Amino acid sequence: MKKAYRVKKEKDFQKVFQEGTSFANRKFVVYRLEPSGQDHFRVGISVGKKIGNAVARNRVKRLIRAVLQESSLQIDDRIDFIVIARPAVKGLTYEEVRSNLTHVLKLAKIIN
Repeated sequence: MKKAYRVKKEKDFQKVFQEGTSFANRKFVVYRLEPSGQDHFRVGISVGKKIGNAVARNRVKRLIRAVLQESSLQIDDRIDFIVIARPAVKGLTYEEVRSNLTHVLKLAKIIN
């Protein structure tokens, strides 16, 4: 995923948290901020230390990025959103991550 498609700055994260709306299931929380000025979506990924060590956290981030890359054509353009992984994500397979993340993205109306 290109850097242009990522929310990286603390200022941008805080703006999404404060002005956006949240949607959740047992595995993920998604904050969505309505259309911003760019011509493509931007995503931030947050995986806390409760998930495990650095290897486990990076694995979860890779799985999330893979799911988002797979469904990038369905994602609504011009929005910023943040995906937060809950501790229950630890140890899930790719298919389980995909189904849970797709579910919460549909709740947030980020994908159709």
